Amino acid sequence: MALNKRQETILEIVKEHGPITGENIAEMINLTRATLRPDLAILTMSGYLDAKPRLGYFYKERPTPLPMLEFLEKYRAKDFQSMPIVIHEEISAYDAVCSMFLEDVGTLFVTNKANLLSGVISRKDLLRASIGNNDLHSIPVSVIMTRMPNITVCEKDDSLLDIAQKLITKQIDSLPIVKKQEAGYEVIGRITKTNMTKAFLQIVKPEED
Repeated sequence: MALNKRQETILEIVKEHGPITGENIAEMINLTRATLRPDLAILTMSGYLDAKPRLGYFYKERPTPLPMLEFLEKYRAKDFQSMPIVIHEEISAYDAVCSMFLEDVGTLFVTNKANLLSGVISRKDLLRASIGNNDLHSIPVSVIMTRMPNITVCEKDDSLLDIAQKLITKQIDSLPIVKKQEAGYEVIGRITKTNMTKAFLQIVKPEED
């Protein structure tokens, strides 16, 4: 697994100063603890760091892949994906609320006239649009959605480890699984934190044959 520059910096700090708390690491890098939390989670899950309550993080001289890490590297998005809930960018925010409620999801994927991914809309987007007595019937979802290219996506053969890192780093609940087309991305599935939870359960409690 390739580490980014900040994760490599964290490893150097823990190697030199460990055991060290997350708060102290954040101070040394001049970032908030919340900003570093995803990196620390990834490094611990990947076996580079160990953590003990009230003591902090330890550097592991010889990182050993954890069973969970090996599982996440082995399985792909297509093994745990769900059906995507897709809406058109011209429908109203009100209709989007109805779709979200009826489908019981927290994220909707928005497509354009070519049926390619153009945006993503979340509960927070719809809540924000409803503040101030706005008429949701008159607001198209294209006005309030997150647009391409500011959308994090994955493909069906991406590992669960890569997907977990994206979900943690971006602090999002769901990713569209896409297929590249000449003019953009076709949405072919979705993977959520719920899907990831099911994957974790399969690690600790595999199904009996």
